[in-house]
Amino acid sequence: MQLLVRNKVKDFSKWYAYFEKDSDAAAEYGLTLAGLWQTFNDPNIVFFLLDIEDIDRADAFMARPESREIGAESGVIDGEFHYLEAVPMGG
Repeated sequence: MQLLVRNKVKDFSKWYAYFEKDSDAAAEYGLTLAGLWQTFNDPNIVFFLLDIEDIDRADAFMARPESREIGAESGVIDGEFHYLEAVPMGG
């Protein structure tokens, strides 16, 4: 399972520094970065995909007070996240 997150941030460089700093905590909850993207026309709109070991642990990570604090301090303006499951292709 994976977790797809979209954030609009004030300044990508500042946000990214916080994002990297929090990666060890994410790993403790079983989340690992699978990819990070910026939109072509606005580098302050970012998407990142996390591989997750367990949805309950991922929920716990996202619900941490520290996650909200880091979002505010890093300049997240708004965002959303979605849990994804692969769709089997073919027959």
